[in-house]
Amino acid sequence: MATLSFKEVKKTYPGGVAVIHGLDAEVSDGEFIVIVGPSGCGKSTLMRMVAGLETVTEGGILIDGKMVNHLEPAERDIAMVFQNYALYPHMSVYENMAYGLKIRGLSKDDIRDRVSVAADILELSHLLDRRPRQLSGGQRQRVAMGRAIVREPKVFLFDEPLSNLDAKLRVQMRLEIQKLHRRLRTTSLYVTHDQVEAMTLAQRMIVMNAGVAEQIGTPAEVFEKPASTFVAAFIGSPPMNLIPVRVDTLGRVRDEKGVGLNVPGRLVPNHMQDKECILGIRPEHMRLHTTGIPMEIEMVEILGSEQLVHGRHGETSIVVRCPVNETAKNPLQIGETIEVGDDGIHPLHWFDRATGKRIED
Repeated sequence: MATLSFKEVKKTYPGGVAVIHGLDAEVSDGEFIVIVGPSGCGKSTLMRMVAGLETVTEGGILIDGKMVNHLEPAERDIAMVFQNYALYPHMSVYENMAYGLKIRGLSKDDIRDRVSVAADILELSHLLDRRPRQLSGGQRQRVAMGRAIVREPKVFLFDEPLSNLDAKLRVQMRLEIQKLHRRLRTTSLYVTHDQVEAMTLAQRMIVMNAGVAEQIGTPAEVFEKPASTFVAAFIGSPPMNLIPVRVDTLGRVRDEKGVGLNVPGRLVPNHMQDKECILGIRPEHMRLHTTGIPMEIEMVEILGSEQLVHGRHGETSIVVRCPVNETAKNPLQIGETIEVGDDGIHPLHWFDRATGKRIED
């Protein structure tokens, strides 16, 4: 196992296209870190730089305190699990898992022992004689993980390994990866665009946006105190409601047209007076038919025991997540206007309108 450090890491492609803008982060020995963000944010580029598949333009990447910028991939003591499995179709499961060890010159006995241990961990022992085409998607991904495990690397790199699997299998494989990490305790870096994967797998997460780490923290920290409107809108399903407002000199909250909103004064920090900002409220922290914000209902989604009530206040979209039975006696009508507000339990979120950054309470 090992530590992994990013020291002001930058990546610029020929032509001056900058994709990573100075990342600083520390990954502890045995920690499972998830890099999450939308397509094009730089997360896979960052992963490839750790693997040695991309060069570092500026800054440094250290594994166990050793700078690896100029080391070849084979010299970095890392193992990577790809999105597309990358198995050799003409080889058996055993041969796929053993191939890297054979290239490194390990003895047949050592190879057999390592493959046997990894196969037991991943429940692949009964499949060692099969070819990849005879396996399901989940089994192929387990073989790819087994090939990484037998290497006994200092760092595991996972590059969107579940994106090719169906929804049910992704849930199962997330559990397998969690169990695997608890057993091996190997330092791991996991890239995904799926916030559910990030929230369920990460011990800490790095939320990327256009080559910048918007926030680094535990899933709970990122969800409960998003550092910016980007994080607030990206993490959470559905995402946080973000409403442009102005707080006057008396602490009263008004929308962009100057209409007063019934936001309790106790929820408005004193230093917010006379500021233009963005008010954030999680959909699950809102209630229907309570003083707060007028909302015209546009659609109602039934999700089993819960429902998502979609509406609009002026130009701003609002979503309220609540139990289905809350409106059983008085069903909501499309086009009607009701008032919605906070639940009085959870704190509100405030962001600077110019920068999008969180305004601390």
